[in-house]
Amino acid sequence: MRFANQVAVVTGAGRGIGHAIAMMFASEGARVAVVSRNEANAMRTADQINELHAGLAKAYAVDVANRGAVSTMAEQILADFSRVDILVNNAGVTRDGLSMRLSEEDWDTVLDTNLKGVFNCIQAFERPMIKQRSGRIINIGSVAGLMGNAGQANYAASKAGVLGLSKTIARELASRGITCNVVAPGFIETDMTDVLPAKVKEAVVGQIPMGTFGKPEHIAGAVAFLASAEAAYITGQCLTVDGGMVM
Repeated sequence: MRFANQVAVVTGAGRGIGHAIAMMFASEGARVAVVSRNEANAMRTADQINELHAGLAKAYAVDVANRGAVSTMAEQILADFSRVDILVNNAGVTRDGLSMRLSEEDWDTVLDTNLKGVFNCIQAFERPMIKQRSGRIINIGSVAGLMGNAGQANYAASKAGVLGLSKTIARELASRGITCNVVAPGFIETDMTDVLPAKVKEAVVGQIPMGTFGKPEHIAGAVAFLASAEAAYITGQCLTVDGGMVM
């Protein structure tokens, strides 16, 4: 029970990687603020947690790209839980397309959610963490932000931005007992990868030394480590969980 008496906020927790992260924190004793843009998805994850661990989770529906909505959400979470010890910025979207055909709308949507959304949430919770002189911020990046990926100029740029943002936040908050790190997943079995054509999946697997896609629980385990006491002296780092794809 590494996270007993702690409060974790997990964005994008309605499904996939975020769902696995929220479930893992609850399984180790944390109370969890389950955040998703989709209210039904947030409620479903919170209900699953509460069925196993009564009273540990509450659901919140918010678009992280909306700064005002994020600020209101943070106030409600702090009112409900009194504190926040762990912030996991996992919410993200894709709008893929070759750069020459990428619309301004698709560029803005991805950057607003994946990068601005991370900043909005950090800004909303960093003051309470500073006051308590402790906290863990874990941002979910991507191997696309480390190596680029054809057809994902917007997504790769947003995830590369998350890495730079995280290193800056790590430097700003280190003296206050707050760490900030990135977990960069490779190809993970989620709704996003389920829709890939079989030939694309085969090509991707061919680039992964371990020869298979990862599972959401692999990412959740890495996040839990960075949020734990064992990682107290780790900040400003990127932990890549990709089966050896980027090395």
